[in-house]
Amino acid sequence: MAHTLPDFYKKMQQIRLFEEQAIELYKEGLVGGSYHSYIGQEAIATGVCTALRAVDYITTTYRGRGQHLAKGADPQKLFAEILGKIDGYCKGKGGPMHIAAPEIGILGANGIVGAGVPIAAGGALSAKMNGLDRISVAFFGDGAMNQGVIYEAMNLAALWDLPMLFVCENNEYSEMTPIRDSVKVLDFIGRAASLGIQGVTVDGNDAEAVYAETLKAMERASKGEGPTFMEAKTYRLQGHMYGDSEIYRSKDEVQAWKEKDPIKRAKEKLLQQGQATESQIEQWISDIKAELNTAVEAARISSEPSYDEIYTDVV
Repeated sequence: MAHTLPDFYKKMQQIRLFEEQAIELYKEGLVGGSYHSYIGQEAIATGVCTALRAVDYITTTYRGRGQHLAKGADPQKLFAEILGKIDGYCKGKGGPMHIAAPEIGILGANGIVGAGVPIAAGGALSAKMNGLDRISVAFFGDGAMNQGVIYEAMNLAALWDLPMLFVCENNEYSEMTPIRDSVKVLDFIGRAASLGIQGVTVDGNDAEAVYAETLKAMERASKGEGPTFMEAKTYRLQGHMYGDSEIYRSKDEVQAWKEKDPIKRAKEKLLQQGQATESQIEQWISDIKAELNTAVEAARISSEPSYDEIYTDVV
């Protein structure tokens, strides 16, 4: 099925509006722990996951609701999960940072930097061993590129020609540390090449470009040609987590990146190419808001899990 720019725009808006609504829930004190927003990076989740099939696997970071929505997650079940309710994907036990939904190929979000990557490699290995035509995608940030487990997984994926896509969402900051203060070489595809993995750098604020590269990676994987490493250059438009003072970066830098906002860019292209009108776009946004409002209200009235749930789903 071919996907168009309007499809990408609507999905990115759904992710953005979901995150904004979730932040409001956090402000109300209804979400435990910290909330790490995906605002600004929507084009990556949209581009990659739109290309995937239901049977394909993904693992994500604690910033992973965007990938979950793009992979087909139900907003109501996602809201219920971050609110700790029984109707959530993990019966409220995952919260905003540890959501898994294996029924739609989501092998889990992970609060440990880089820890989801070997899990995705395991998914790819199982697919290969069972002769299944599917790909496993690992999403991780630039900060994870200094974690040894990344290279162990990449090396085995290369050695065994696993059907994998490694997606480094390079938003230039590892929590509050600029990537330039962490590594000498700011482009990561050379590290993939050193392991024999085909690498590509893509504009992470362009969903169409990300989608096109994902399709190429899937084709390579289906032919038994092994994994692909994608470095998607992007920027998070909010702090590392809600409440972050952001003293480590300038307001001018953030404003410059706001001009490259993936949703803003997609809207401009839609209008310039005559693929949509202002009124059509306003209607899309209105429809998405209505869907999310219904979802969040249903999640609010969902029941709390019973104490017995502490002992279920534990092996």
